[in-house]
Amino acid sequence: MKLSHSICFLLLLTLSCASSSALAQDENPQNFVNCINLHSIDISELVYTQQHSNFTQTLLSSINNLRFPKPDTPRPLAIVTPVSESQIQSVIYCSKEQNLEMRIRSGGHSFEGLSYVSALPFVVLDLVKFKNFSFDAATETAWIGSGLTIGELYYNIGKQSNVLGFPAGLWANVGIGGHFSGGGYGMMKRKYGLAADNVEDACLIDANGRILDRKAMGEDWFWAIRGGGGGSFGVVISWKVKLVPVPEIVTVFRVSRTLEQNLTTIFHKFQSVAPKLPKELDIRADIQSILSNASLRADNRTITIGFDSLYLGRANSMFSAVEEYFPELGLVREDCVEVNWLQAMMHFTNLEFSTPPEILLNSTVLPRPAFKSRNDVVQVPIPVQGLEGLWEKMYQIAPQQATLQFTSYGGRMDEIAESALPFPFRAGSLYELNMFVQTETDEAERVEWIRGLGTYLTPYVSQNPRSAYVNYVDLWLGTNNLNGTTSYEQASKWGKRYFRNNFDRLVKIKSVVDPCNFFRHEQSIPVISAGKISLCDP
Repeated sequence: MKLSHSICFLLLLTLSCASSSALAQDENPQNFVNCINLHSIDISELVYTQQHSNFTQTLLSSINNLRFPKPDTPRPLAIVTPVSESQIQSVIYCSKEQNLEMRIRSGGHSFEGLSYVSALPFVVLDLVKFKNFSFDAATETAWIGSGLTIGELYYNIGKQSNVLGFPAGLWANVGIGGHFSGGGYGMMKRKYGLAADNVEDACLIDANGRILDRKAMGEDWFWAIRGGGGGSFGVVISWKVKLVPVPEIVTVFRVSRTLEQNLTTIFHKFQSVAPKLPKELDIRADIQSILSNASLRADNRTITIGFDSLYLGRANSMFSAVEEYFPELGLVREDCVEVNWLQAMMHFTNLEFSTPPEILLNSTVLPRPAFKSRNDVVQVPIPVQGLEGLWEKMYQIAPQQATLQFTSYGGRMDEIAESALPFPFRAGSLYELNMFVQTETDEAERVEWIRGLGTYLTPYVSQNPRSAYVNYVDLWLGTNNLNGTTSYEQASKWGKRYFRNNFDRLVKIKSVVDPCNFFRHEQSIPVISAGKISLCDP
């Protein structure tokens, strides 16, 4: 793009802010297509309208919650899969020019479909082709594209070094763009904090089409994109991350216990001990109801809990640490398996140790269920009576159709200030409780069950506000108004739950960097207007 053309183009982007808050007047996708063809070179083959033969395949390619691909789910007028920054600028400009909402998709892992569903006429900007990975051995850093999945990130790191890793999430098919935007945690958070804690720079395109790095955007803006949730502050196309040291050999274990094996006592102890383990050791837990011949119930149901663990060291040291801090688990040395770091990351994606690592490049390798989720943060251990009531709630759903996930904090997480990033759950938070129920069948009944489960847990989880993690987005907490502005008070109903006191700072930053509220969705950070007439007014 020539310099003069670029300057004029950015001016058009800025002036088009006036129409960005209005409803689309024309839902003909061809007008949008004509616009981006006019303003971008070689983009026509990257645009999929509903009439395109590959539209449905492209839309479904990274939808990870099959609760949304239904006949009555709103579909985008077009999906664009750009390969360059200038093409993204064109999509932003033409979305404004045509009064369309623009949703940004990285891995399509939004639990409420916010990256590919909207009640208003919209287009999807899909970053699937932004998969760059540029490693700097001297600084042990890497620039990585937002279109990479976690699995692709781990695979690329493993190709470069067997003593470097990165503290991102467990599931290989999650896109890093959304993962980093909400903070992002995995099995090394107790040693190294969140993924976002280890981001050193970023490349972002704002609502006016400007391409900004950390220095250009400033520290407030850079703070907001590392945990303030995706889709509010711009299109982050790449991130510079600091890789972290890992031993050549790490150790994992995966063991399960049932009610008949004293599960309640074991888990009650786990709640308080897991955050106090050595930083090198992380243990998470998943709970389900299952059928078992060992059950004492007439229906053969029992509760099982699976413990998954990573230790940054050898097996003997791991075993000694568990014996010292958590003997109730009954771990034996044979449960501990020594592997390299990349194999451990594959293990937590439920892949066999012997699986060729190239499988991490397959973004469709994992199941994609239909589900509804809820999320809470726990600050005080749930008492035994509360746990027993929780098990009874689990018996109300068919076996293996609901899962409770317990992710412990502590370690490095306790050492970072609550205000360091928008993600606020540091010291004082024991663990995060994620609730999932599959909805392929009996959807209405199961959705009501998980609503009731949230009600049951109210006395046992964080209060004032009752907190939740933005990467497990839940529209039951509240939403922005479909049309017009949303008040601070209204948005606080969910904003304070995700970000606590950091929400106020996020709102101030949003109001400065995107005053026309172009980047928006049902739970995007709102803009607080000063009441003055501006280009944003329709």
